[in-house]
Amino acid sequence: MDYPFPEKFWWGSAASGPQTEGAALMDGRKQSIWDYWYSIEPESFHNGVGPEQTSDFYHRFKDDIQLMKETGHNSFRTSIQWSRLIPDGTGQVNEKAVDFYNQVIDELLANDIEPFINLYHFDMPMCMQEKGGWESREVIDAYVQYAKACFRLFGDRVKYWFTFNEPIVPVEASYLYNLHYPHIVDFKRAAVVAHHTIVAHARAVEAFKESNALGQIGIILNLTPSYPRSEDKEDRAAAHIADLFFNRSFLDPVTKGEYPLELVDILAEKELLPIVEADDLEVISNNPIDLLGVNYYQPRRVKAKENPEPDNAPFMPEHLFDSYIMPGRRINPHRGWEIAEEAVYDIMIDLRDHYRNIPFFISENGMGVEGEEKFRNEEGYIEDEYRIEFVKEHLKWVHKGIQEGANCLGYHIWTFMDNWSWANAYKNRYGLVEVDLKNGRNRTVKKSGKWYKLLAENNGF
Repeated sequence: MDYPFPEKFWWGSAASGPQTEGAALMDGRKQSIWDYWYSIEPESFHNGVGPEQTSDFYHRFKDDIQLMKETGHNSFRTSIQWSRLIPDGTGQVNEKAVDFYNQVIDELLANDIEPFINLYHFDMPMCMQEKGGWESREVIDAYVQYAKACFRLFGDRVKYWFTFNEPIVPVEASYLYNLHYPHIVDFKRAAVVAHHTIVAHARAVEAFKESNALGQIGIILNLTPSYPRSEDKEDRAAAHIADLFFNRSFLDPVTKGEYPLELVDILAEKELLPIVEADDLEVISNNPIDLLGVNYYQPRRVKAKENPEPDNAPFMPEHLFDSYIMPGRRINPHRGWEIAEEAVYDIMIDLRDHYRNIPFFISENGMGVEGEEKFRNEEGYIEDEYRIEFVKEHLKWVHKGIQEGANCLGYHIWTFMDNWSWANAYKNRYGLVEVDLKNGRNRTVKKSGKWYKLLAENNGF
C-alpha cells in the first residue's frame, strides 16, 4: 500500500541548542542550570559526559546543514539558548551569539530548509535560577524581554516560532520526581512553576503579535495519551485524571485559553493552587497559539488506585491513580519504552474533535538505542532498520489521521544527529546521523538517514 502525504508537508527533524551546540563557555555564553549541575555533580551524568561540547554544532553547522540537505530535510527545529544570547539573563545582547544564530538561520534558508525556532528548551540561565527560576515573576519578565529580542533580531526570516519545548518536563523532573537540578520535590512549588511557565508563554505570544515578526507562533507539547487498564468506571476515571495532569494542564490553556476546571477543582480541594495574579488569566485567555507541535514517544497506562496513600504523605499526582504495565505490550528492547504507534492517531483525532482541529505537526517522534555501534555494517555505517520500521509504522497512523481530517502539517524525527541528552548524555542514540565521540565527533549518515531522504523526495512511502 502507498502512503502519500499532503503537498508541502514538512519533513525534517528536531534538536535543541543546549543538546547540540557545545561551545558551552565560549564567545560570551554563561552557565545554564545544566552547566552548573554538571560542575557540582558530574557523576549524575551518564559516563560523566557533560554539556560542554555536546555535538559541536557551534563549529560545524555549515557541514551539518549540508547533511540535513542530504537526508531530505525541508525544515529543521532547533532552539536559541537564552544563556548565549543574553548571558546575564537580562540586559545586554551578546553580539557573537547574534552573529552565530544569524549564520545558522541564513545557512538553513540558503539550503531551502525552513528554520523552526524554539525559545526555551529546559535551559534556564543559572543567573535566573538564582532568582528562583520559574517560581519568580522577575524571571517571567526577563524571559519576555528575551523573547522580544529574538523576534526583533531574527523575526524577519523565521516564520515558525515556539515559546517552549515540553514545558511540563521541567515541572516534573525538577520540582516533582527529583530527576534534575534543582531537585525540589514539592507539588505546590511545581504548580507555581507550571502556572508561571504558561503566563510566560502567553506573554511571549502577545509580544510576538505586537512585533513585526513574520509567521506564526506556537508551543511544543509532549502529549502522552492515558489509557485505562479496562473499561471499568474506576479505571477510566483514573486515566482521565492522569490526562488532566499530564496533557490537558498545558494543552487547554495554550489552545482554549483556560485551565481544565476539573483539574482546578482537584488542586483547590487539596489547597495546592498557585497564586494567580490579576491579569494572568486574561493574558492566557487572549493569546491562543497559531500552531501546535506534538512530541509523541510512548503512551501512559493507568489503573484505579489500589492502596490509598497515607493522609500525611506529600501530594503527588500518582496519589490519584496507579501505573499499569499492559501484558504483551511491545517494547523497544534497546531503550525499554513501549512502542504503540496507534496512540499518535488517537492524539490526532482528539485534536480534531476537541481542540477545533488546530493546525499541528508531529514535532518529535523517534527511537533511542543504547550501544548502537553494534549495528555497524561492513561499509562502516549503522544499519538501523529498526528505526526505519519505527518511523514507517508511526507514519501509517499519521497518514490515517490526515485522511480522516486531522490538520497535520508535518513530521519531524527526533533527531538529526546523535546528541547529548541531559543526564543521559550520549547513552541512547536517536540520530539519522551518527556522531562518533571516539573519533573526533565524525558524522556518518545511518541507513535511516538515507531512507529519510527518499521518504521526503517521494513525499511518502
